[in-house]
Amino acid sequence: MTRTRGLTKSLPTPINSVRKLQRALYAKAKAEPDFRFYSLWDKVHRTDVMTEAYRRCRANRGSVGVDGQSFVDIEELGVEAWLSSLQEELKSGNYRSKPLKRVWIPKASGGKRPLGIPCIRDRVVQMAVNIVILPIFEADFRPCQYGFRPKIDAKMAIRRIYYHATQHRRTDIVDADLKDYFNTIPHSPLIRSVARRISDGRLLSLLKHWLETPVMERVDGQTKVSTTAKRTHRGTPQGGVISPLLANIYFKRFVLAWEKFGFQAKFNAQIVNYADDFVICCSRGKGELAMTAMHHLMSKLGLTVNTDKTHLAHVPQESFDFLGYTFCKQYAKDGRVYLGTKPSKKALKSLRSKIHEETAINRTWDMVENRVNRLNQLIGGWANYFNQGPVLGSYNFIEEYTGRRLRRWLTKKHKQKGKSGWRLYSDAYLHNELGLIKLPRNRAELSSAKA
Repeated sequence: MTRTRGLTKSLPTPINSVRKLQRALYAKAKAEPDFRFYSLWDKVHRTDVMTEAYRRCRANRGSVGVDGQSFVDIEELGVEAWLSSLQEELKSGNYRSKPLKRVWIPKASGGKRPLGIPCIRDRVVQMAVNIVILPIFEADFRPCQYGFRPKIDAKMAIRRIYYHATQHRRTDIVDADLKDYFNTIPHSPLIRSVARRISDGRLLSLLKHWLETPVMERVDGQTKVSTTAKRTHRGTPQGGVISPLLANIYFKRFVLAWEKFGFQAKFNAQIVNYADDFVICCSRGKGELAMTAMHHLMSKLGLTVNTDKTHLAHVPQESFDFLGYTFCKQYAKDGRVYLGTKPSKKALKSLRSKIHEETAINRTWDMVENRVNRLNQLIGGWANYFNQGPVLGSYNFIEEYTGRRLRRWLTKKHKQKGKSGWRLYSDAYLHNELGLIKLPRNRAELSSAKA
């Protein structure tokens, strides 16, 4: 069977009709802020919406769920038939999601973070729901919310913080951290937040069902099932397609409360939020009061502030990290101090660890082209994100480290013991012959790379 990007050629690409639906929902929600959408279920299981949902899930790839079914399995069965069967389950009301698969991933700060991976069928249904309801809530999200939104990215949040601090002298920065935000969102207030815009009972019931889905995990060869979410009535599992949207919906309650109770005006305090990360930029001398108010509101919302990771920074004298960047003191040529941004030590360490892993001795069996391509993907993606502020020093460090590691890997691969990697593999050879990515070395190159 011939496939195109994971889909059979016979499967239609309904992006235009889906966009038309989304634009109509967004326009209605924007024009009528108090309108409640009461008939959305029929749109969730529309053929074009389901097909687009599958296409997006396929593009995201991801591991299999508890049923073990992969995208390859689905495509061997026939995508259209598989989607048709899933549609019928939704239309008839017989659809029930399967348990989530527990996966643990390492955290940058140490320890591991639990993810709940839905089966592909459940990811497709979640994506279909997301396609339908995202435009409605997108019309309501506050400008300070930057996470998981169309045409908005993390670097925009970085620039907004810099704007607040430098253009409006909001130099007291509350660098806040919520303890286990995704897993502690209370279900009832969350569903009420959704219900302020959506009154479709079947859709609300499905969202509640997803929130209470049990989690399965293999421990010491035995299957363990956790029903913590249903028992505690808290949490939206990380790993689910719908979870980022629900997290944004609930965080908006904090933003609205901050404005409603006058803290934004009283402290000249602006929030910048990305997923579960946020800072509050305040006028000098107002930071302590803003932090106290933030603690109070979060407790009212049923959330817990991580006091060990929450602190007040007076910029530019003091620094803080946000979304991988460090906001810190920089010096101009005339000795003047100003606020600048650069990749954080943690971001540099993370990339260095990945480069070290990709050039480990146990990978010398691999082809040189594969190693170089993988390094280029890592470094290129990293540099595309970390291109704000004075980054040339970080670029030089990464390029030198990568060259040193790659030379070591090449000498081991070709069993060139006792020979100098620098003599055998020059910078010109690595970049021109092997195609290793070359990062900008001066401001002119950096401007060209950004353009």
